[in-house]
Amino acid sequence: MDRREYKVSLIINAVKVTKVIIDPHYEEKHAESINDEIILELVKTLDGKYFEPDDVKGHYAYFVTDQIEYRQKNYRLIWLLEENEIYIGVINAYRR
Repeated sequence: MDRREYKVSLIINAVKVTKVIIDPHYEEKHAESINDEIILELVKTLDGKYFEPDDVKGHYAYFVTDQIEYRQKNYRLIWLLEENEIYIGVINAYRR
């Protein structure tokens, strides 16, 4: 399964983000409760905010954002930012 890319216009951690890359990993266990459309809506909630990374490995900062509400349901989003890049990578997402 290939990663999927979507164009966006967001500011996250003072970085202008123009692309979301979604890893299909979430489909293995969570396909019945989440899809790319929901993930993109969750990512939009990060716009204009600053987050402390949960982990940093090399050029990658990893984040876990919990309790994101969308359509009266809560989700967890696991994502990354790569140093000097303009995308957000979504590693996993699921409903809580």
